[in-house]
Amino acid sequence: MKKIWALIFAITLAGCNQTKKEERETTDVVEENKKLTPVEPDGGIGDGAVSIVDHYVQNIENAHEKNAFLKHKAVSFNVNIIFGGKQHLNGKITMLTNSSKIRIDKKDESKLIYTGEKVFLCPEDANDKGARFDMFTWTYFFGLPYKLSDPGTHLMPEDNRPLEGVDHRTARLTFEDGTGDAPDDWYVLYTDPNKNSLKAAAYIVTYGSGEDISKAEADPHAIHYKDFKVIDGIPFATKWEFYGWTSEKGMTNQLGEASITDITFLDEESEIFETPDNAKEIKL
Repeated sequence: MKKIWALIFAITLAGCNQTKKEERETTDVVEENKKLTPVEPDGGIGDGAVSIVDHYVQNIENAHEKNAFLKHKAVSFNVNIIFGGKQHLNGKITMLTNSSKIRIDKKDESKLIYTGEKVFLCPEDANDKGARFDMFTWTYFFGLPYKLSDPGTHLMPEDNRPLEGVDHRTARLTFEDGTGDAPDDWYVLYTDPNKNSLKAAAYIVTYGSGEDISKAEADPHAIHYKDFKVIDGIPFATKWEFYGWTSEKGMTNQLGEASITDITFLDEESEIFETPDNAKEIKL
């Protein structure tokens, strides 16, 4: 690991020693904290210390105010995505903050609705090309800082990588078999060395590849989060840039961009995710 991960290890170990001292002075407080903080099964690197990976994830979640985000029932935002010089998606996305239900209202007046179990397209004769990709990819990019401790996720620290001339901490996110419909996907996360916010993520898309994911592995992309704005105390990237990516070079040629506007929280689900009468189910 690079020096920064060694420093994290040292800080964590130092925190462990401090915890021992506090245990002698304030036993009740420490016992309560143990109930709230996940620890390694074998005691970690010292009598219940938070693991380096858990510490890394918690820092990202804190930087993005995960607890405040999840207190809201749903969130909506307008998105305009350009890829290869052509408009890919222009519309409004509404999703529960836990990502279990999603609705996309496109400018052409067609709709995609994910009820938590099924996906529907409205009207029935609307173009369903790329429906699965649009439904789940953009919402995952939006909610990525809040998804890192989901069941089935694994993170492994990697060497620091430069981003805009500054070394960023990185970690590889992978998934257990059976997690989602594309468990062979992976991400390389870039986090700000000072603020701990998620600034970029390299990724591959393996859905539809079957057992041969070599094509996806040969063509990773990356999303760069920019122009953060604070909405109700929560920071959101309002500009996304997409690039080619290699492990050796990092981001290469720009492929596209997206603008995120009118981010609004909803505290009631109401009828937003109900299926319209003139909709058809899409088999994904």
